[in-house]
Amino acid sequence: MFEAHFQTFDDPEPTPTGPRIAALRAELARRGVTGFILPRADRHQNEYVPPSEERLAWLTGFTGSAGCVVVLADRAALFTDGRYTLQAREQIDTGTFEIVHITETPPDAWLEKNLPAGAKLGYDPWLHTVDGAERLGKACANAGATLAPTEPNPVDAIWTDRPTPPSGAIVLHDLRFAGEYSATKIARIRTEISNLRADALVISDPHNLAWTFNIRGADVAHTPLPLAFAIVPQEGRPSLYVESAKLSNAVRHKLEELAEIREPQEFTRQLRALGISRRTVRLDQATAADALARLIIAEGGKVTRGADPIAMMKAVKNPVEIEGAQAAHRRDGAAMARFLAWFEREAAGGQVSEIEAVEALETFRRDTGALKDVSFPTIAGAGPHGAIVHYRVTRATNRLIGRGELFLIDSGGQYEDGTTDVTRTVAVGEPTAEMRERFTLVLKGHIAIARAVFPDGITGSQLDPFARRHLWEAGLDFDHGTGHGVGSYLSVHEGPARISKLGNTPLKRGMILSNEPGYYKTGAYGIRIENLVLVKEAPAVPGGERPLNAFETLTMVPIDTRLIDVGMLTSNEVSWLEIYHATVAGALIPLVDAETRSWLDFATRPISNG
Repeated sequence: MFEAHFQTFDDPEPTPTGPRIAALRAELARRGVTGFILPRADRHQNEYVPPSEERLAWLTGFTGSAGCVVVLADRAALFTDGRYTLQAREQIDTGTFEIVHITETPPDAWLEKNLPAGAKLGYDPWLHTVDGAERLGKACANAGATLAPTEPNPVDAIWTDRPTPPSGAIVLHDLRFAGEYSATKIARIRTEISNLRADALVISDPHNLAWTFNIRGADVAHTPLPLAFAIVPQEGRPSLYVESAKLSNAVRHKLEELAEIREPQEFTRQLRALGISRRTVRLDQATAADALARLIIAEGGKVTRGADPIAMMKAVKNPVEIEGAQAAHRRDGAAMARFLAWFEREAAGGQVSEIEAVEALETFRRDTGALKDVSFPTIAGAGPHGAIVHYRVTRATNRLIGRGELFLIDSGGQYEDGTTDVTRTVAVGEPTAEMRERFTLVLKGHIAIARAVFPDGITGSQLDPFARRHLWEAGLDFDHGTGHGVGSYLSVHEGPARISKLGNTPLKRGMILSNEPGYYKTGAYGIRIENLVLVKEAPAVPGGERPLNAFETLTMVPIDTRLIDVGMLTSNEVSWLEIYHATVAGALIPLVDAETRSWLDFATRPISNG
């Protein structure tokens, strides 16, 4: 009945870890290094990387989106965070690799304790930031070892069937979606370069490059990125370093109005030229590879590091992007409503599997006629699978969704006018009292964020406790951030702003973030309620002394009221939920079929009426 076009459920092929590690150690010995550190990264530090950059997965079998491995002569360690520790144990050979929690023991700390004196640790300077390489160098020095750039990457030397690099076509992102001419953006960027007292800015983040030039690409799954670099000088035309094969004549002509179009191999030559001319070059601290700094500094240039100013410009959406996001969420909400109505009818019999649910939701999104891709592989966890924060169903793990279980589905769509991300937890059959209590605690945290009014300039770390307070009071918590930034037909995980313990970027009007507290009971169930919210100006308070901001909820999807213990909610919380559901119904009813409309009427009924 349904078919997923943008995601697959194939099980990863078993990784012959032993022979690959042995081959790597032989290659390292041939090059005169005693160990190698390999992160899951490409030259741009992307969250999603093309198959040709999946070195970590090829070497270890681990397919999570965050991690790195250290291979020494007699031991190897895989580092990843709390989201992926369970997955890592299932995917890798624990006889070959020890698993290390990357937050509790970062790779540099582990190396400092475990590198033998006199060792030479190899690293690929294209896969580490400047800061990251400095930390590794310090750790090696403290261990009496040295850090050695190792190019080309030794894994590439033994990866004989490595996929070819991507060459997806670049398309123009129309002004009716972008809302600002690229030439205007470049002028703003030049002002920032001047303010930073730099001669040029290297754009190493493809998201920032796509935003600057109003283009989108097809080099990476689920995010419309063109993998390319650019240099914007304070004076003169920018240069865009991109393979000609990615550009049609029409796209090239349009881009040549803005920049010099050059082949990628010219990029390193230009970096050296900036060094030779003693230029000061700004590098993005988050995404610029150590190799870039080395090329400039080696020729006598100067590098300054810090945030790429484009990141903040991109994070603050303009009126056209905001209007597009609102339209995308109405369209996506209608698809979600169709899915939830279908799920309500079909799941009660206990014959719907996790894969079937993923396929159905993607089908309803594709039926809008506007879906370009899913914004990430759908997380669809029934029962105990819902407690795995980043669970991805495969044919091996797929299970039927049983009565009495909770079903967590976290998904999103990429549309030209906006990117969506929504999580709903629904009851199949009758939930237990504990499920309803925990769900309501999560909902109270979600509402606390949604209703927050806060002074302009507040950071995400200051708001994060709002989502956790009620869970804390019950002795509970969740181990992920409360919210991340979201792009405009770009990454579903966009910096620099986030609502988390580590969120130190001020929240600005026009930013779009997620609001997604949760609770996870290992081996039993998971709960998450996620909406996207827009930072906007709040009404002035009589007698108030500071400008205030608030959130507008963009996501238009009902919250399962069967899981709410209404007695645990305050009157203000009940009011927020009922106003939200009335807004959802008003937005979606004109967009859905009669059967879905009937479900929607019931799903958004006032809870105060019992």
